[in-house]
Amino acid sequence: MAPRSPGPNRELALDAPVDVPLAERLRPRTLDDVVGQAHLLGAGKPLRVAFETGRPHSMIFWGPPGVGKTTLARLMAEGFDADFIAISAVLGGVKDVRDAVARAQAAREQGRRTILFVDEVHRFNKAQQDAFLPHVESGLFTFIGATTENPSFEVIGALLSRARVYVLEPLAAADMRLLLERAMAALAARAGAAGEGAGAKVPVFDQDAAMRLIGWADGDARRLLNALEVVTDAAMAQGANTVDVAYLEQALSQNLRRFDKGGEAFYDQISALHKSVRGSDPDASLYWLCRMLDGGADPRYLARRIIRMASEDIGLADPRALRMALDAAEVYERLGTPEGELALAEAVLFCACAAKSNAVYAAYNAARAFVREHGSAPVPMRLRNAPTRLMKELGYGRDYRYAHDEAGAYAAGERYFPDGTHARFYEPTERGLEARIRERLEYLRSLDAGATRPTRGPGEGTERESD
Repeated sequence: MAPRSPGPNRELALDAPVDVPLAERLRPRTLDDVVGQAHLLGAGKPLRVAFETGRPHSMIFWGPPGVGKTTLARLMAEGFDADFIAISAVLGGVKDVRDAVARAQAAREQGRRTILFVDEVHRFNKAQQDAFLPHVESGLFTFIGATTENPSFEVIGALLSRARVYVLEPLAAADMRLLLERAMAALAARAGAAGEGAGAKVPVFDQDAAMRLIGWADGDARRLLNALEVVTDAAMAQGANTVDVAYLEQALSQNLRRFDKGGEAFYDQISALHKSVRGSDPDASLYWLCRMLDGGADPRYLARRIIRMASEDIGLADPRALRMALDAAEVYERLGTPEGELALAEAVLFCACAAKSNAVYAAYNAARAFVREHGSAPVPMRLRNAPTRLMKELGYGRDYRYAHDEAGAYAAGERYFPDGTHARFYEPTERGLEARIRERLEYLRSLDAGATRPTRGPGEGTERESD
């Protein structure tokens, strides 16, 4: 069955009833009405080709809120003259899947296709997702899932292998500007339909306010339209003819960017912060810190991540970084927001500017792997504590060399691994303090190479030993 023509329809839903929300009035009716997602909808791109060939396929739309996932699913159903069944994974369950299957079977008997759209598909558990598989395989319906989470982690492999994943992107500023212009036209039309004279009382957004609103929406079309409607209604009720930045912020009450505290955007941004610190870019590091704070990230979580950065990426190249990070966390606990956030910024900048080394991190991981591989070798007798006479008689602590009694407080040639075992994990870099540590270790190893381990009589060397 050939799809309906995706030709332009610039009227959109401006003829909808006056009380219909602005976002619904502007919902695209054709592919050409969709704003953004040119990488999927442009000439020769995957979704455009699917429409033009009349061959729908199961797919998963992955992207942030307000970028057109539901709209594209609806357009698919309309374009292929298919029944559209929508399920919300937040509210639905296996019963809803069974009902959808029954509707799809009835539609098939009438010669019609069915598109099953599952919003927030990542909220379904494995058993619920499994329920789709036989019907996707049989072609009973075309499955379209929408998710804000990475489907690699949230969608079962069997379903993922049967659907093509399309990544939807936040709308660019130019796309948001176009959407804003369409919305202002729709508001003017609504005002005219209400008998107020077309556009007569619709306030004008000055340039700064328009850009501020676009930035506030942060690529989310639905957020832009909902905010625009709130601000415009407030301005019209107060008889305001223009909207500036001050009025905009007052009408919106708070300035929060989109920030998913537990989702993909969260981990992408914390990854960007960590990599910026590791890459010694203080400006980018500060940007990502402020971006996350601005979006509502818990400063305590950020403090913990900064402590990790100091240990993982700086380590002994500059041990002050760890102390700085710990101090920043403590300062935030004492001062709270916003004063305490300055201490986090100080710690981030210090860590970004500090000499970098992951030698401690690498050594720790190597030692853990070594221990797992080699099991529990016994502690050498000379290294065991001997607090009782019996233990001394059994040889505990015998031949132990008390380092402080040796030249340079170093027992050259002594071995502290289990007998027959030796490995080297820590390799200091030549950066920061680790350069001096490296020199020191090389010197001590040279002493070891030329040393002959002395022997001691029974019981000697145990008096000064302690745990």
